[in-house]
Amino acid sequence: MHVSKIDCRSDNAAREFTASLRGTGFAILQHHPIDALLVDQVYADWQQFFGSQRKHEYLFDPDDQDGFFPYRSENAKGAEQKDLKEFFHYYPWGKCPAFLRENTERLYNQLRGLAALLLDWVEQECPNHVRDKFSMHLSEMVEESPGTLMRILNYPALKGDEAVSAIRAAAHEDINLLTCLVASTEPGLQVMDVNGTWHEVDTDPGNIAVNVGDMLKMCSNDYFPSTTHRVVNPLGGQTNKARLSIPLFLHPRADVVLSSEHT
Repeated sequence: MHVSKIDCRSDNAAREFTASLRGTGFAILQHHPIDALLVDQVYADWQQFFGSQRKHEYLFDPDDQDGFFPYRSENAKGAEQKDLKEFFHYYPWGKCPAFLRENTERLYNQLRGLAALLLDWVEQECPNHVRDKFSMHLSEMVEESPGTLMRILNYPALKGDEAVSAIRAAAHEDINLLTCLVASTEPGLQVMDVNGTWHEVDTDPGNIAVNVGDMLKMCSNDYFPSTTHRVVNPLGGQTNKARLSIPLFLHPRADVVLSSEHT
């Protein structure tokens, strides 16, 4: 399985990006407009947050789902073991430590702008029979949506007492339109091909991995696959390294029609 690397400066970027999503559900963006220094700063700031016990002052709201989710508080659908991670749900309208908000919001806005552009690329390069089924332009589906989420994930260093079947993020698909994943601080992301074989995803510093979610699969009538992926545990001398990751989950507004059966 080959996940294409797309140079965002190329005249063929939109076509190559959409072809990669069509073929694998994933694409890797290079030379994109996201500020690399800002990404580094946001990672450093949130590493400080996860290392402090003050993180528990920002526990998530069960209704709105914003805030801090403690270690091993989530498991993938169908998975028995909780994932070996903790994370923070950032929404512009939600809770956030004051010293983190400015840079976090800047990164959120940059990723959201990029994701909207990627939706335009997808629509531009879709066959007519796929495009004609969209209830509106894809980028319009996410305008003023309060549901677009940036999740800051911390996968702590392994202690050695974890259950054999417990991993950092069990196999799952995303439910949104597109996910834009800022290159993580350590490797571990894998995707599954149609034969059930796992493949490493290259997330070199400075790159952004993009994958299709269930909602884009639905509104394209399965033209784009929502690919299964996971984050595996490090091995050998790497087990003492934590891993930080920042995905943006691009969600449409709740009233957007995705299919004849679902908004």
